[in-house]
Amino acid sequence: MHDFSEDFRAGLTDLMRWRRDVRQFRTDPVDEALVQECLSTLSLAPSVGLSEPWRVIRITSDAARASALENFRTANAKALEGYDGDRARLYASLKLSGMIDAPEQFAVFCDDTTAKGAGLGAASMPETRRYSVVGAISLMWLHARAHGIGMGWVSVLDPAQLCRDLDTPEGWTLVAYLCLGWPCDVSLTPELETKGWEARAAALHIEER
Repeated sequence: MHDFSEDFRAGLTDLMRWRRDVRQFRTDPVDEALVQECLSTLSLAPSVGLSEPWRVIRITSDAARASALENFRTANAKALEGYDGDRARLYASLKLSGMIDAPEQFAVFCDDTTAKGAGLGAASMPETRRYSVVGAISLMWLHARAHGIGMGWVSVLDPAQLCRDLDTPEGWTLVAYLCLGWPCDVSLTPELETKGWEARAAALHIEER
C-alpha cells in the first residue's frame, strides 16, 4: 500500500473542509486542459459492478444554457411558493445557482440501462448506479477545488424538462447540474449557515444495533 505522509493526510482533510458549494463565480474562462483534467477524474471513481454509468453533457450553446436557466427560475419560483413568512423571505434572499456567470456547466446523468457491469450489485439495488455517479462527482469536486476552481450543484430544477430540452437518451437519469469556474470568494461556512437557513449538526447520528 502507498504510505501517505501525515502532511498529506492533513492537507486532504483541509481540502475536504474547503470543498464548498460555490454560487458566486467570476466569468473568466477556465483553461481547457484544466477542464478536461477535472472531467477525467470521474473515471477514477468506484462504481457498482464496474458499470461506470456516468454520462456528461457539457452545456455550451446559448440555447441550452438559456433553457437550463429558465428551468431553474421556474423551479425556484415554484419552490418559493412552498414557504411563507420569514422563511419565504429568507429563501428569496438565497443565491441557489451560479448559472448566469459560471463559464463551465455540465449536466451529469446516470445511464440506468447500461449493460456494462452485467448488472452486478445493481439487480437488488439499482439505485447504486446513481450513487456511483455521486461518488464520481465528489472526486471531480475535490480535484477542482485543489486547483482553486469552485463548483456548485444546482438541484432546484425540473429534471424531466431538462432531459427533454437536452434530448437525452431514454434511460438516462439526471443526477446533477454542475457549475464550474473561478469563485469570487471562498468561505469555510456555507451561505445556508451564514444566512441562518440551517445549522450544521454538532455530531454524526450513529447508532449501534
